[in-house]
Amino acid sequence: MSTALLLLIVIALGVVGWFLGNWRARASVAGKTSALHSRPGYYGAYVLLWTTLPAFFLIVAWSAISPTVISSLVNAKLPENILNGPAQARTLTMSTVNLVEKGLAMLSPEELEKTADPSVDVKALLLSKGVPLAVNPEPFAVEAARYQLTLKNSSRLLLTLSSIGLAILGLAFGLVQVGPKLRSRNAVETVALAGLLGCSMVAILTTLGIVLSMLFESIHFFSIVPISEFLFGTVWDPRFSSAGSSGNAGGSFGLLPLLWGTLYISLVALLVAVPVGLFSAVYMSEYASRAVRMTAKPLLEILAGIPTIVYGFFALITFGPLLRDLGAHIGLSISATSVLTAGLIMGVMLIPFVSSLSDDIINAVPQSLREGSYGLGATQSETIKRVILPAALPGIVGAILLAASRAIGETMIVVLAAGIAPNLTLNPFEPVTTITVKIVSQLTGDLEFNSPQTLVAFALGLTLFVFTLALNIYALYIVRKYREQYE
Repeated sequence: MSTALLLLIVIALGVVGWFLGNWRARASVAGKTSALHSRPGYYGAYVLLWTTLPAFFLIVAWSAISPTVISSLVNAKLPENILNGPAQARTLTMSTVNLVEKGLAMLSPEELEKTADPSVDVKALLLSKGVPLAVNPEPFAVEAARYQLTLKNSSRLLLTLSSIGLAILGLAFGLVQVGPKLRSRNAVETVALAGLLGCSMVAILTTLGIVLSMLFESIHFFSIVPISEFLFGTVWDPRFSSAGSSGNAGGSFGLLPLLWGTLYISLVALLVAVPVGLFSAVYMSEYASRAVRMTAKPLLEILAGIPTIVYGFFALITFGPLLRDLGAHIGLSISATSVLTAGLIMGVMLIPFVSSLSDDIINAVPQSLREGSYGLGATQSETIKRVILPAALPGIVGAILLAASRAIGETMIVVLAAGIAPNLTLNPFEPVTTITVKIVSQLTGDLEFNSPQTLVAFALGLTLFVFTLALNIYALYIVRKYREQYE
């Protein structure tokens, strides 16, 4: 039985438990629900939780542990020369075993018995079931696959019986507990609170895992390359060491060209997105009619739904050559891939992030503030500047911060519109590159994660994380400062 079907059975038992718990609660007081500590629905939920949660945790734990246990048992069945040989040989053998086991699962019991005979052409038999093999597998591989299939079937059967049995026991236990004095509401709400806490912890633990993984690999990188060379170096040229060379940290790992390219392109993008987006939000919320707003806002938000690769192609094929040709007409040398090209296209992409969020925040400002300002004789423009925007400033700063974070983390537009060459320049007409682009390039290909050329990607990621964290802290300070002034 598949895990999904097993979960459905457990949920079905839980629903049955809910109805039985509800019925038993009413029956225990002869229909006088006012004599119960909680509403009848809480008693049903109490039985449902006892029915589903223990079985659910068993299924999750079993599904997480059983593959490792089965793999260890199958590994123990392999010949000594494979177990004591190179790791690549063990990996290749287990891949063959897994592929053969996949084919054996499709065979009938009679065909499966035939595979125990070494003279049977297992390759042809599995090919008839749609599982191709390069060569006829060794007898020990077939035997290991048969053993693995048996273990998986036994594990699946045992999990099914255990889960359904545990669900039935939980249902019976919950029903026995139901009575007028049972504080079912407290128990159900405690479980709900624990579930909410667990959901909130997912984001925290995920962030912690990402940071720790980057931190440990970055420490490994800085043990090879000095941190001062990385942070203050002006040359980015991480050449890979030649085979057999003694030096492990070939090339230069200067961060400054990449950091400058990231900040430069993001600044140009924000110079486009923030004014246009903010003015669009002010117009749609304060000046535009309802019909215009209902039409313009969805059209503007379409920009956020366009894939960034499409923006990149547009910049590479249309906008970049257009800027280059316009520059040639007025005597400027503008590269088709440049800071200006990437910044302008990225700025257009970020407009909805600023305009849509700012529009929602401005509309959330109480109407009484507007009416009070008009009552004191202020014009509409004065009301917007002196009342509405200060009141909406924390949300507007959040929208700008979201746009800035989006700009800093963008990759595809930069690759196609700004190039991949690190360049420490003030000229917006020249190509540059960003940290995210180099993270991708350093982790592309068949590489080992023990060389500085690969580990530097984690150092770049950690740098980007620290930078965005500092940006968030500063934005929080600004929000609190202006919120206190306004209140």
